[in-house]
Amino acid sequence: MAKAKLTIALAGNPNCGKTTIFNAITGARQHVGNYPGVTVERKEGYCDYEGHEITVVDLPGTYSLTAHSLDELVARHFIVEERPDVVVDIVDSSNLERNLYLATQLIELGVPLVLAFNMSDTAESRGFKFDYEQLSKLLVAPIVPTVGHRGTGIEELLAAVVQVATSERRRHEHMVHYGREVEAEIAKLHGFLAGESALGYYPPRWLAVKLLENDEEVRDKVAQSKPRGGEVVAQAGTSVEHLHKIYEDLPEVVIAEARYGFISGACEETVQSTVETRHDMSDRIDKVLCHRIGGLLIFGGLMWLVFLLTFALGEPLMGWIDGFFGWLGVAVGAALPAGYLRSLLVDGIIGGVGGVLVFVPNILLLFLAIAFLEDSGYMARAAFIMDRIMHKIGLHGKSFIPMLIGFGCNIPAMMATRTLENRRDRLVTIMVAPLMSCSARLPVYILLAGAFFPNRPWNVIFSLYVLGVVLAIVMAKLFRKYLLPGPSTPFVMELPPYRLPTARGVVIHMWQRAWLYLKRAGTILLGVSVLMWVLSTFPRYGDPDGAYADRIAAAETGLQTAGKALQEAMTAEGVEPLGTEAAAAVRARAALPESVRAAMSVQNEAAVELGKCRNDLVQKDLSHSYAGRIGRAIVPVIRPLGFDDWKLGTALFAGFGAKEVVVATLGTLYSLGETGEGSLPLREALREDMTPLQGYSLMVFVLLYIPCVAAIIVIKKETGSWRWMFLTIGYTTTLAWVASFLVYQGGRLLGLG
Repeated sequence: MAKAKLTIALAGNPNCGKTTIFNAITGARQHVGNYPGVTVERKEGYCDYEGHEITVVDLPGTYSLTAHSLDELVARHFIVEERPDVVVDIVDSSNLERNLYLATQLIELGVPLVLAFNMSDTAESRGFKFDYEQLSKLLVAPIVPTVGHRGTGIEELLAAVVQVATSERRRHEHMVHYGREVEAEIAKLHGFLAGESALGYYPPRWLAVKLLENDEEVRDKVAQSKPRGGEVVAQAGTSVEHLHKIYEDLPEVVIAEARYGFISGACEETVQSTVETRHDMSDRIDKVLCHRIGGLLIFGGLMWLVFLLTFALGEPLMGWIDGFFGWLGVAVGAALPAGYLRSLLVDGIIGGVGGVLVFVPNILLLFLAIAFLEDSGYMARAAFIMDRIMHKIGLHGKSFIPMLIGFGCNIPAMMATRTLENRRDRLVTIMVAPLMSCSARLPVYILLAGAFFPNRPWNVIFSLYVLGVVLAIVMAKLFRKYLLPGPSTPFVMELPPYRLPTARGVVIHMWQRAWLYLKRAGTILLGVSVLMWVLSTFPRYGDPDGAYADRIAAAETGLQTAGKALQEAMTAEGVEPLGTEAAAAVRARAALPESVRAAMSVQNEAAVELGKCRNDLVQKDLSHSYAGRIGRAIVPVIRPLGFDDWKLGTALFAGFGAKEVVVATLGTLYSLGETGEGSLPLREALREDMTPLQGYSLMVFVLLYIPCVAAIIVIKKETGSWRWMFLTIGYTTTLAWVASFLVYQGGRLLGLG
């Protein structure tokens, strides 16, 4: 058998285990990008099997190839226009009849097909037995039973793929007979379409069926084809009207019923149930987890537990990383002479980027928890639980899934709205998705909550996530009522069975998300940190009149004088030098003579004064710089929110690029303001400048204000309009200001500030 490069596409319904199969085949050899011209994520992986180099494309999950949503459209375009060597349809064998609907459409499309009957262990535990040989003959495609999370059947699946790819290709498009009347209309359209060379890569019968199903994209393609496109579309309209009169129903409904009839008949012949169908373990668990009241409480409790573990387990690791960057800053500073290069490396890059990388353990733990909940099947339940609430605001539980994804990143959350069929639902969900706390905001929360609420930081962080969800629901209600009114779409969603996630799958999902965060730290955050260093360093004040130089010189003279006086007092009293262990022990017992203690006090005051003089000059330089000017310009707007420091104004301005930059900028600004041995860690420095009420107000503002630049670009692409992008920018920033104002001013009225 000749070795070849093969491309296979993995298709399947949502929750069928398709991604698990993809991970089992490709392992870590994966790449994530976008399909050309759209923001739909394209995931590719690679593997070698018996000398064949196989590229595996994980298509978006879809229930059919009817173009109701962008996911379905992308999957269909790839299969038809890019022509993979084999399409592997991943079928949930415990829910066979629903999953085989996609398989019948793939068969009609005439693609080389392999069926992977996944979750075969679950099907067997429910008492199902399959006659794979007979069912394979009926479907004209090889069937391979698999258990994706265990890796069972993967070798057999790849063998079947290679066998189909290297065999002679035959079309089997006439799989389902739709009845005499429908077949007659298909034959009429087939006669027109057979001569359309511009549509040669689409099977004529499949095009005819799609025209009867009123598929808008196919109708537009046919209408634009020459020479008889308009005539074909007109005939299709006549055929649809004719069938509607006969069946008193739309042809697409009649066609769907015929497909399900074929599937039901095939299953009747080849599938046996050895036990009476009863409520299985998933059903019993759902009675508790999906309870209308208890389910909400459990969901809230699980989210609180996630943040508790994220903070509690991540804190020690943060300390190690923080210590490493502290050591690195000291080492680099000691190795380089004073000047702009040392300041750039120590204050700009290490102080900025290092200040964000400290939070990587927390990000990894959060993504680990979310991946575990997704792979276990619980996240689908969360959407079901929220359906009652979402329905009251004009959306449905399916819209809550992108919002949940927003806990990781708002960008894929907005992309995930393409699964929503209703455009109004899509627009509303896109606009409220930025209110969900993404991982980029988490470093800000951890920094401020750890600084101002050290005893229970996870409770404070959890409250911010809850606030984001509540405000998203409120804004969605307002948008749905006044901006995009209309009837709500019914919510239909399959709940996958509960599964114990595999370590491999969870780690892969966690790493894919974390890697995006790390890439931002190495690109966007690095660039912004360098930019903020430049803005914070130039132009320098330079002490043109020498006032600060005179103060520093006087303070240095005072410190030298105090040091001499201390030495004389120690000599007079016979006290050993303070560097010895004996002297340290005497000092620890507070047994120093009064004259020595007095001289030490004077020396300490002189040292503090010198540090203050030097720090005043540094702060003057910072205030005079471009960053200081930007911060001072913003302060009048944010002063009512409790932010009276230009550093906060500068950090919030920088946060327009990416929310992690708020921490990076504060790290850079406070590093530049430090004066050596007396410098404070960032948390302690913030505690010196702000109150807990101001800290919480700042967290609320960061939660709600303008999305990052990348998210804004995605809003424009997903909505196709500048209007919705500018509306989102405007309302989120206004909402942030109002919410922070209420928090800060309300807290002051209650005596909390």
